[in-house]
Amino acid sequence: MIKRILRFCYYLPSNLVNRLQYSAKGVRVGKAHETKGRLCIKNKGTITIGDRVRMNSKGSANPIGGDEKTYFQVLSGATLTIGNDVGMSNCAITAANSVTIGNFVRIGAGVKIYDTDFHSLNPFERTAKPEIANVCTKPVVIEDYAFLGAGSYILKGVTVGKYSIVGAGSVVTKDIPQGEIWGGNPAKKIGIVPLEK
Repeated sequence: MIKRILRFCYYLPSNLVNRLQYSAKGVRVGKAHETKGRLCIKNKGTITIGDRVRMNSKGSANPIGGDEKTYFQVLSGATLTIGNDVGMSNCAITAANSVTIGNFVRIGAGVKIYDTDFHSLNPFERTAKPEIANVCTKPVVIEDYAFLGAGSYILKGVTVGKYSIVGAGSVVTKDIPQGEIWGGNPAKKIGIVPLEK
């Protein structure tokens, strides 16, 4: 009982500030949501956060590192959907199309998830004044029980399959099938997830 009270008191300031921010920025959030540190949110689309989601958003909140805050940027018409029982630390997510995170997903410190190239691949469009917006975007899906290791990058158009694991520091540019372990830059299959209980 004492542990629960201490935990509630520890989370209270961050949770209150973030709840006010959610309300001001049109974020729908579920029950029993906990944060350590203040989130950075730019929302021109739709953000939905499920039940029992826990987020770290300050350097002291994660013993393995991750000095940056958790950052959500959702552009006009885009969606970010985070399922139930998700844990994430000091990560950055940009949705220009859609990013969908399933249930029981773990997202390690410093993970980046981008569904967009941000800029045109054409050098003349990219360097025009003002820049000509001809940017490729494709949805990103992180399925239930996936685990994204610290410092990994999940890029546009990628689906990370159910139960799959992405090794720390990996750059994922193509779909990962269910139940596989991938690592490296670019990431490739390095193993199988043991699913026996």
